[in-house]
Amino acid sequence: MPDDAGINRILVVTAHPDDVDFGLAGTVATWTDAGIEVVYCIVTNGDAGGSDASVSRADMAVLRQAEQTAAAKCVGVSDVRFLGYPDGRVEPSLELRRDLARVIRQVRPDRVTCPSPERNYARIPASHPDHRAVGAAALDAVYPDARNPFAFPELAADGHEPWTVHQVWISGSPEPTHIVDVTDTFDRKIAALRAHESQTGHMDNLAEMIRGWLTLSAERGGLGPGRLAEAFQVIEIR
Repeated sequence: MPDDAGINRILVVTAHPDDVDFGLAGTVATWTDAGIEVVYCIVTNGDAGGSDASVSRADMAVLRQAEQTAAAKCVGVSDVRFLGYPDGRVEPSLELRRDLARVIRQVRPDRVTCPSPERNYARIPASHPDHRAVGAAALDAVYPDARNPFAFPELAADGHEPWTVHQVWISGSPEPTHIVDVTDTFDRKIAALRAHESQTGHMDNLAEMIRGWLTLSAERGGLGPGRLAEAFQVIEIR
């Protein structure tokens, strides 16, 4: 099983504001508690989110960026980067691969997390098209783009030297291989989710719903009664 020995910096790549908090905020809190630096890269501006038709899409994007910044603080993250792609229209394009490779070269992480590029029929919401597109582009940015000195030469021309990432953790995978016990950080995960008022303000049963998901992951991972876990597929890249 993977451990955090030698891991000093982690880059979390997600499609939307709030994805990280639904998927792995409890795990992020365990990392920051251990002194690991965590950086968020949010691909879209979130302008298609929320249910209040009186809020303009431009205002929604601004609001969701502020909500994600506040949510990140709940789990010890202060560096949050937004790429500003339109919500709901992401494709695993060369442009996105280049932009993610740029962030990887800037942050120089030991580990990258990203959404699954595969459709998870047991958890359809985890398989939002944007999630799958971002997952595919992130994996391509890790290998080969960020490490290849001849990929996107404009990056090196701007001073972003190649960087090799050896480990990727995929959230929302239909085939998880590793779980993280987040029982002790559950309250901070819920606080982070509640910071996304535009998305979760109407969800009176939020904590109970999330507890149910994490209990199931813990049981499948062989943890004892009452434990909570977040699940990942871990890929080693050599």
